[in-house]
Amino acid sequence: MAPWWLLFPQRCAVCDMPGAPLCGRCRHRLVPLRPPVCARCGAPGSWPVRRCVECAGRRLPFATARAAVVYDEVARRLVRVWKDGGRRDLAAVAAAIVADVVGRPVADVLAAVPSDPERRRARGHAPAEMLAARLAVPWGVPVARLLRRTRRVDRQTGRSAEERRANVRGAFAATGPVPAAVCLVDDVYTTGATASSCASALRRAGAQRVEVVCFARTLRSG
Repeated sequence: MAPWWLLFPQRCAVCDMPGAPLCGRCRHRLVPLRPPVCARCGAPGSWPVRRCVECAGRRLPFATARAAVVYDEVARRLVRVWKDGGRRDLAAVAAAIVADVVGRPVADVLAAVPSDPERRRARGHAPAEMLAARLAVPWGVPVARLLRRTRRVDRQTGRSAEERRANVRGAFAATGPVPAAVCLVDDVYTTGATASSCASALRRAGAQRVEVVCFARTLRSG
């Protein structure tokens, strides 16, 4: 019999065990974000609310934001391997989880948050674009490249919510006129700064409603 590393060259992105891209045990460890959640930004809570402490008082350019799983250590490991480890196969895994947890958006088209050109070259792929392409099949919604970056954006890691918003303000623009209803797709929702900047650009180009869908969402304390 051939050794296991020849029979199962693929490994789980989280635990590194040979076999599926995400093993059943690690899939079970992901925490789904199911209701009750904030009707606007999707933050989980003890009961459903129209606005939560995260988004109350903020002018959000998107109608709703939803994510499939909590961005904890398990999801963080998966996303890191997916984005920076060259594991393109994980886009299909993430899309299947999103389609299972998040309802189909009321949208004419899916549009991904555009990748930074330098990071795209380094990674060899654009995770958000691949996620959108994979979600187009189960949802039956076409994908279009509706956004572009207008300038380079420094990494958001380690920045406060206000610093994140300032860092991406005006950093995106529409490539042309956009449909009335757009679903914006990204890998991780942290403070909503990037989603808001992209949604604002889509709204300026003609979108009347923008829904945001992400694979994972950071939970803010307090």
